[in-house]
Amino acid sequence: MRTILPARRRALLAMAGLCLSAAMGAAPAAEPLKVAASFSILGDIVREVGGADVSLATLVGPDGDAHAYEPTPGDAKKLAAARVLFVNGLEFEAWLPRLVKSSGFSGQTVVASQGVAPRKFAGHDDEGEGHGDSGDHGHGHGNEQGHDHDHDHEHGDGHKDGHHHGDADPHAWQSLANGVIYARNVAEGLAAADPARAQAYRLRAKAYIERLESLDASVRKTFAAIPAARRKVVTSHDAFGYFGDAYGVTFIPAMGVSTDAEPSAGEVAGIIEQVRRDRVPAVFVENISSPRLVEQIARETGAKVGGTLYSDALSKPGQPGATYLEMFEWNVRQLAAALQP
Repeated sequence: MRTILPARRRALLAMAGLCLSAAMGAAPAAEPLKVAASFSILGDIVREVGGADVSLATLVGPDGDAHAYEPTPGDAKKLAAARVLFVNGLEFEAWLPRLVKSSGFSGQTVVASQGVAPRKFAGHDDEGEGHGDSGDHGHGHGNEQGHDHDHDHEHGDGHKDGHHHGDADPHAWQSLANGVIYARNVAEGLAAADPARAQAYRLRAKAYIERLESLDASVRKTFAAIPAARRKVVTSHDAFGYFGDAYGVTFIPAMGVSTDAEPSAGEVAGIIEQVRRDRVPAVFVENISSPRLVEQIARETGAKVGGTLYSDALSKPGQPGATYLEMFEWNVRQLAAALQP
């Protein structure tokens, strides 16, 4: 005896069958593109632009010091699996060429700072013998993706500390206008490696750039409202030059370019004298640096310790500077609060 199903139930079963057939016949979703970024700030920009279409491995993580980083075997595995490597360039990642070689990475390298107008470190010619002759070295990393690693490798072998940056300041992300350049370079790098999803990458970059530009306009207004004579601060190392140029703030670094550099007693005395002479209102520590020297300067000058700034690395998740935008917003709030009359 044949069972006769109600019409409504027959219709539902037929619809379910059609959906199952369509699902079985549909092409499987494309796997996320495996990419790597050299350090946390750049990694966050890649994450914003790549979205769910990328599987990201970041080599130097939150609160990590990319100046003095020592790669691990795990980093080599991450890099070997990646199809695209995003680097800052401008000789920032002196340790990276050796890692690229040991990992066997054979993918595409994208220099995020390509197109940035590099600034020179103040007083670079006086920093050490031979440093003043390297004027073209830092610039090549912003413009020649194909030579980034080889050029960095030469510097890593040619200097005892392995952290030489040439005369170009690599901290270009400290200007949001440069952050826009980074985002565009990331989008084009992803689009070139993954043409099928190129439009998605570019649309995400467009939305992200709008947020960066909006924050940039807000930051300019914030500092324009503070008297120029008060826009002076001491920081741990020379990482905020682009920020200073963009927003009219003078930064006096207690240390030099690299976070593992130890200033002489004479240099510290000179900074203390300058802070007193210029009536610098605040000193700041960084999340990647020891606070000892900055706290000494504060004690001997009476300048206020303004708090922690994020310079070369994001904070851990759940803390104030866990993304590039949050990092910038936090730094601006800390600086503005300390510099207000």
